[in-house]
Amino acid sequence: MNAYIAEFVGTAILILFGGGVVANVNLKGSLAKGADWVVVAFGWGFAVTFAIYAVGQFSDAHINPAVTLGFAFAGTFAWSMVLPYIIAQVLGAMFGAFLVWMHFMPHFKAEEDEGTKLGVFATGPAYPNYVSNFISEIVGTFILVMGLLFIGANDFTEGLNPLIVGFLITAIGLSLGGATGYAINPARDLGPRLAHFIMPIPGKGKSNFAYAVVPVLGPLAGGVLGATVYNAIFTGNANIFLVIALIFTVLVVVLGVFLNKSVLKGKASKLI
Repeated sequence: MNAYIAEFVGTAILILFGGGVVANVNLKGSLAKGADWVVVAFGWGFAVTFAIYAVGQFSDAHINPAVTLGFAFAGTFAWSMVLPYIIAQVLGAMFGAFLVWMHFMPHFKAEEDEGTKLGVFATGPAYPNYVSNFISEIVGTFILVMGLLFIGANDFTEGLNPLIVGFLITAIGLSLGGATGYAINPARDLGPRLAHFIMPIPGKGKSNFAYAVVPVLGPLAGGVLGATVYNAIFTGNANIFLVIALIFTVLVVVLGVFLNKSVLKGKASKLI
């Protein structure tokens, strides 16, 4: 299988299971409605696990632009493949979101709440504050990418690595996910958000693109920071990419300050 097709397929599997568990737990009429956050966290963990098992041998199953860019910054992935990987991941996420909609179509029709429908596809903050929301996504993705590099540096029983990565995703969701819904993956949010915007979902409401910058830039900053800090501390390879990652991260947080003033217009300050 071509590596780009593998990333498309792997990300589609990720969203089918991940978006599927959110729909299963939240949409009206679902027999699983009301199951708690633990179910969602394990659902996403298993989604990552089986996506890796499906396509890992073909593309290393990045299934996440933050991982792809982070590995490029770390020097373990070719820069020439970064953009094609990211395009494949976003398109795969859109297709996975389409499958979720098809599977739960009667439930989307029965569900009255616009936010619940959007929440199946895209993340949102518990408290809207661009600075805090950016930091939450940066920290979560920093741990994700650094954790992937930790896992890669250890020897496990053959075939066990995807399960360990799934546990890492579950741990991030259980420990850090409640602040922003832990996108920690630009494709995971942007692809389904675009699908939500395009698809004729009854009573769907707006796709909230004003927030979409957070689950895109936050994870990208966290990914490159996690990879370059890992290189600096654990391999002794501190280079210009670490400086670029630090500057990028600071700029993202500064953008959050600007967005708080221009979009939230002082409301965010009341939440701090």
